Formats: sequence, C-alpha cells, structure tokens
Amino acid sequence: MGNREDLLEAAKKCLRDKGFSRTTARDIANASGVSLAGIGYHFRSKDALMNEALFEVMREWGDEMEAALAADISPDATPAERFEAAWDRIIASFDRLRPLWITQFELLSQLDHLPEVRKQLAQNILEARYGLAQLFEGIDPAAEPERARLVGTFYQAMLTGLVGQWLIDPATALKGAEVSAALRMLNL
Repeated sequence: MGNREDLLEAAKKCLRDKGFSRTTARDIANASGVSLAGIGYHFRSKDALMNEALFEVMREWGDEMEAALAADISPDATPAERFEAAWDRIIASFDRLRPLWITQFELLSQLDHLPEVRKQLAQNILEARYGLAQLFEGIDPAAEPERARLVGTFYQAMLTGLVGQWLIDPATALKGAEVSAALRMLNL
C-alpha cells in the first residue's frame, strides 16, 4: 500500500476507535506511519480525509448489511418468519457495528457544520429506504417510487429508533419476534 491508502485505512480505524470528531490528524498520522504533511498532500485536509474514510466505511457497512440480509432463509418460511429473521440479522449487526452507529449518531448533532457529510448521509438514507422497502415488502422502487419512499421511511425510522435504544441499553432492546409482535399489537 502507498501513503494515501495507509492514511485512508488509518482514518477508518480511528473513525471506528475514536469517532469522527475525536480523531486528530496526529492520530491518523501515528496509526498510518505517514507524516502529518502527507495528509495535506494526499487529501488537502484532515476533514477531507475523514469524510472520505466515513463514506468508505459507510459503503462497506452497506455491503455487509446487504449480504447479511440476503443470507438464506428457509423457502418454507412465512412472511412473518422472514420479517423476524431480517430484523434479527439487523439487530445482531448492532454489536459488531457499534462504533459506526455511534459515529452516525455523533454526526447527526454536527450536520449543520458538515455539509458534505449531510449530503452523503441524505443520499445513503434514500438508498437505505428503498432497500428496506424492497427487503421487507418486495416493493420495486422503480415501479412504485412513492410507495417505496413511504414504506422505506417507516422502516428507516424503526431502524434508527431500535439502534438508538440498543446503543443505550442492549439488554432491553427489541428482538425480531418482538418487533413483529409489537406491529401486530398496533392493529392498524
């Protein structure tokens, strides 16, 4: 790997270990073995490097989530069983991806000062909504964009709420079967 790649990998590690705002240029330089000047040379600034690292980590996370959700579920499973299994997989990812989730919540409070991050998160949320609508309801966003937007936004709100509760107290956060049971109880 070259210095640019070393810096990017170090920034991703720091992002996971320390979060977005607590990572310093010196942290990245020390973790990469590249001089502080290398950050400016390859990325213009520490912020530009951290943004690129964040976007790359988010893409990797999205790929991992997609693979986990695409894993085999019995073809004989009922829609409710598929729903519960999908939520169980999402919830299981919370522990493994805790640093990224914490970073995303950290960034929410800073979005007014990070326009590039806000733009990227908005795009990611849009894609996630469509993906969730397709995953849980089989809605093709190209064929039914408004239905996909509404249903996907609902699932995105559930996901954000569940992960927020899980970050605070994992022991009492809902499991897939409990999410399903709660929705049935609403009787809408």
